[in-house]
Amino acid sequence: MINFLKPPQEKLNSLLECYQTGKYVDAEKLSASIIKEFPKHPFAWNVLTAVLKQMGKMNESLVVCQKNVQLNPQDAGAHNNLGVLLQEVHGRLKEAEESCRQAISLKPNFADAHYNLGNTLKKQGRLDEAEESYTQSITLKPDFADAHYNLGNTLKKQGRLDEAEESYTQAITLKPNFADAHYNLGVTLQARGRLDEAETNYKTAIALKPDFADAHYNLGNTLKKQGRLDEAETNYRKTIALKPDYAECHNNLGNTLQARGRSDEAETNYKTAIALKPDFADAHYNLGNTLQARGRLDEAETNYKTAIALKPDYADAHNNLGVMLQARGRLDEAETNYKTAITLKPDYAEAHRHLAILKKFNVQDKQYSKMQELYLDKNISEDQRCHINFGLAKACEDLGDIEKAFQHYREGNELRKKLLNYNINQDIKLFRQIKYTYPRIKQNSLKADKLLKNLIPIFIVGLPRSGTTLVEQIISSHPKVTGAGELNFASQFGSSIAQGLSDTNTDSLINFRERYLSKLQSVSEGNLIVTDKMPRNFRYIGLLAAAFPEAKIVHMKRNPAAVCWANYKQYFVVESIGYCYAIDDLISYHKLYENLMVFWTNSLNKRIYNLDYEKLTVNQESETRQLIDYLELDWDEKCLSPQNNKRNVATASNVQIRKKVYRGSSEQWKKYQPFLNGAFDSLLSPKQKEEFK
Repeated sequence: MINFLKPPQEKLNSLLECYQTGKYVDAEKLSASIIKEFPKHPFAWNVLTAVLKQMGKMNESLVVCQKNVQLNPQDAGAHNNLGVLLQEVHGRLKEAEESCRQAISLKPNFADAHYNLGNTLKKQGRLDEAEESYTQSITLKPDFADAHYNLGNTLKKQGRLDEAEESYTQAITLKPNFADAHYNLGVTLQARGRLDEAETNYKTAIALKPDFADAHYNLGNTLKKQGRLDEAETNYRKTIALKPDYAECHNNLGNTLQARGRSDEAETNYKTAIALKPDFADAHYNLGNTLQARGRLDEAETNYKTAIALKPDYADAHNNLGVMLQARGRLDEAETNYKTAITLKPDYAEAHRHLAILKKFNVQDKQYSKMQELYLDKNISEDQRCHINFGLAKACEDLGDIEKAFQHYREGNELRKKLLNYNINQDIKLFRQIKYTYPRIKQNSLKADKLLKNLIPIFIVGLPRSGTTLVEQIISSHPKVTGAGELNFASQFGSSIAQGLSDTNTDSLINFRERYLSKLQSVSEGNLIVTDKMPRNFRYIGLLAAAFPEAKIVHMKRNPAAVCWANYKQYFVVESIGYCYAIDDLISYHKLYENLMVFWTNSLNKRIYNLDYEKLTVNQESETRQLIDYLELDWDEKCLSPQNNKRNVATASNVQIRKKVYRGSSEQWKKYQPFLNGAFDSLLSPKQKEEFK
C-alpha cells in the first residue's frame, strides 16, 4: 500500500547529509528506500536524480528525473532539473527549453529556471533571448554569481566587451574564488588591449585552479603580445603538459619558438598541431613560413597551398605564397597571388607593397588609386600606413614623380623607425664591444692544421644592398658551390662571443665552429663549398676568421651614397635592421661600418677579399675571374651568367637578380639628390662633389 504521508524529517536530513558529504552510494540507497515508501514525495526523487548524475549514471539519472516529473507535474524543481539534464548531458536543447519554460510557468520567480533557460538558449545561439533570461534571473536573485558570469559570456559573444567586463567583475565580487570568471575577464581585457590587467586575471585563475589549461594558454598569448617570449613559452609548455592534444597551443608555441630563432623546434610544433588537427589552416600557413625561412621552398609552397585549400579566403597565405614564388623567380605566379590577397583584403597594405615592387605602374593603375585611398584613410594603423608609403613611393618613382616618391619614402621610413623604436646608440655600443673583445678572440684563434674540413664556408659580407646577392649568384653558378643565402647561424651562435658576453677561449670557438658547420651541412646540398651571404656578418669578421681559418671572406664595397640610398628605400622585413630608416642614422651607421672594416683590414688584411660592386658591373669578366681565382676554384663559364642561376633568392634583390648584370644602378640615387639637402655630401668623393656643383 502506497504511503502518501511525508517522510520523517530525520530521514530527509540524513539523505541530505549523505549527498552533501559525497557519500553517493549511501545517498542512492537511502533515496531509493524513501521513494519506495513515499513514491510521490519529490525531494527523494530530486536527490536521486542529482546523485546518479554525480556518479556518472546519466541515463539512469534522466529516467529518474522523467519519472519524478510524471509523478509530480506541478513541481517546478523537477521540471528545472529535467531541463538541466537534457541540456548539459544529453544536448537535447529544444526539450530542455520546454522543461525550463514549464518550470517558470509553475514558478515565475524561479531564478534558477530562468538561468538554466538562458544556458539552453545560449547553446542554441539565441543570444538576445539568453541575455533576457540571465537578466531576469539576476533581477530575482541579485547575488547569483553564475548568472552574472554567463551573462558576461553572452555579452562577450555579441562583442559587447564593456558590458561583459562589468558582468564578470560583478561575478567575481560575489564569488572571489570564481576561476572561470577571472579567466573570461582576462579574455575580455585582452581583447580590449589591456594586457597587464588580462595577465593579472589569468594568473589569479591559475592560482585558484592550477590545472586550468586554457588560462595557461591565454596567459601565454598575452605574454607573447608583450614580447615576453620566454615566459610565453613556459606557459605554452605548461598548457601542453596539462592538455597534450591542444593543437592551437602547439601552433602558438611554434610561433614563439620561431620568433626566438629556434626554427627546428617551431617546425616540430607546427607538425604536431597539424597531426592533431589536419584541417588547421593556420598551422599549415605558419609551417610554410618557417620552411620558407629555412630555404625549404618546395615544402613551404605545399603548406601554403594546403592552407589556401582549407581556407580559400586566407589572404595572408596568398601573400606569403607570393613572396615564396618571387624568391623562386616565378614572378607571374607571385603577382597573381599578391593580387588575390588584395582582392580578398583590399586594405592589405603589405600585399600592396609587395605587388608594387613587382610591377610597373601607369597613371591609370587601379592599385595606385587604392593605395592613395588607403593613405588618406585616417583609420589605418601606423604599420599599414608604413607599408602603403613604401608602395606609393615605388609607384611614384615609376610615374616619374620623384619629389612625391621622396615624400612617401621619408614618411614610410619615419614610421618604420618609430615602430621599431630604433636608436643608433645601440649600434655604437655594439661596434665598440666587438672591437674591444677581438684581441681575446684573436689569442684563441684555431689552427687550420688541427681541424677537420668537411665544409668550407665562403662568407660574403658588406652592407645590405651592396651587391652581396649578385656575388653569391656568381659564385654559386659554379657547380662545386652551393649558395645558401642569408644564414643567421653566425649571429645565432657567435654574437655573444663577438661581444664578450660569453666565454672567449679555444673551447668556445670550437663549439661555435661545430654548431655553425652542423647547420651549414643541412643546407649544403652535398657540396663541400657553401656561401653564406648574410651581409651584416661584417660585424663578426674577426670571430669568423678565428673560428674558420680555411674560410674565404669576400667583402662587397659599393658607392656609399648609392648603398645608403638603396637601404633607405628598402623596407626590411627583419626587425634587427633599424639604422636605415633615417638619413642621419644611415650616415652614422655607414661611418661605423667603414671604421670597423678599417679595423678588420688592419688586423686581418690577407684574409679579406675586397670586391668593388661598381667595378664588377663595368668589368664583369675580369673581376669575376679574379674572384674565382681568390676562391681557389677552377674557372667555369657559368659564373659569367648569374641571371641563369635558378637557385632561390629570398632577399630584396630577387627581382633584379633575374636580369643580366647591368651598369648604372649606383647612379639611381642621384635622382633624389635635390631633396636630400646635401645629406650625402660627407659620403661623396671630391670628384663626385664636383659633379653636383
